[in-house]
Amino acid sequence: MIVSELVTNAVRYGSPPLRLQLVKDRTLTCKVYDSNPVAPRLHHAQTVDEGGRGLFIVAQLAQNWGVRYRPDGKTVWAEQIL
Repeated sequence: MIVSELVTNAVRYGSPPLRLQLVKDRTLTCKVYDSNPVAPRLHHAQTVDEGGRGLFIVAQLAQNWGVRYRPDGKTVWAEQIL
């Protein structure tokens, strides 16, 4: 679910090139890179809204999540405890 939400956000709101990286260490970290420097925003969607729940879902499922800015865009990441 986390991968799906982060990749969907990158496709809809980011800019190519996009890259997904999964890192398994003490945690499982999902990183999605895109070249759009604009940070995603966590929304609290109303019951009648058709979208706007992606990062809220990620925040509920992940132990930690955030955004790292890069000279060529940003990385949105989320960690889960294994």
